[in-house]
Amino acid sequence: MARLVYCYLASLDGYVADEKGQFDWAEPDEVVLEFVNELERPIRTYLYGRRMYETMIGWGTDSQFAVQSPACAAFAEIWKAAEKVVYSTTLSAPSTVQTRVERTFDPDAVRRLKLDASTDISVGGATLAAKALKAGLVDEIRIFISPVVVGGGLQMFPDGVSLQLEFLEERTFKNGMTFVRYSVRQT
Repeated sequence: MARLVYCYLASLDGYVADEKGQFDWAEPDEVVLEFVNELERPIRTYLYGRRMYETMIGWGTDSQFAVQSPACAAFAEIWKAAEKVVYSTTLSAPSTVQTRVERTFDPDAVRRLKLDASTDISVGGATLAAKALKAGLVDEIRIFISPVVVGGGLQMFPDGVSLQLEFLEERTFKNGMTFVRYSVRQT
């Protein structure tokens, strides 16, 4: 059975976007992005909310994303090759290949997807991840902690969710970011 992985760049105080909706303070450097690529390469399916999908579209449609650096080029290829499922009531059609739109997030459908998948699945977007966390679907949490406190915004974890975690790995980077990985103990 595949694992559902929630991976995000976050501020030290647990936000994925600040009060203005910005997250440029979390942009990974080349070394961090190379490590991200190592983590993302085995993932063949991404689950996104509409806003996160719209943030990511450029990796599949804008060649300028890939020419920024070798790590960016590698990430663009990884992203384009993966299947993408976008949960949205307003998006009429996807703008990228290997993408389908689902109108509602169905936890049972995601459970079936995990059972049928031969590789891990990633959930992206804090709002969609909140639904997956509340449904008990997330098996692993990966956080890139950016050395900044933003004081408010969109939280990485929703209120009212309590998780028991088992530490798996950590790594620090020269740019001040820290990566931590946990498995979620299912109760």
